[in-house]
Amino acid sequence: MALLTSGRIRHSVVFRLKHSEGSAAETDFLRAVGALGSIPGVEAFELMREVSPKNDYRFALTMEFADRAAYDAYNAHADHVAFVQGRWVPEVEAFLELDSEML
Repeated sequence: MALLTSGRIRHSVVFRLKHSEGSAAETDFLRAVGALGSIPGVEAFELMREVSPKNDYRFALTMEFADRAAYDAYNAHADHVAFVQGRWVPEVEAFLELDSEML
């Protein structure tokens, strides 16, 4: 991954689902997460499987935004809001979110 440059924001989330590993529900949820990458302003979108035995999270998601305005627009976008309310809240068991910018 390229270094984050000044003014950009990287949104990172690790999470664990309520669904059984390898289930159709898990696959459907991950497909829905993938659709977030098409929201305007989202750049460098990556959805990954966690491989470390050091934590209980199963998946990781990262994306970048050109600036604070793009990040704020993503958070307020109707598709993102609907996803969080309709999918994330009921289907995610645990998560850790980091939203970062360069020092």
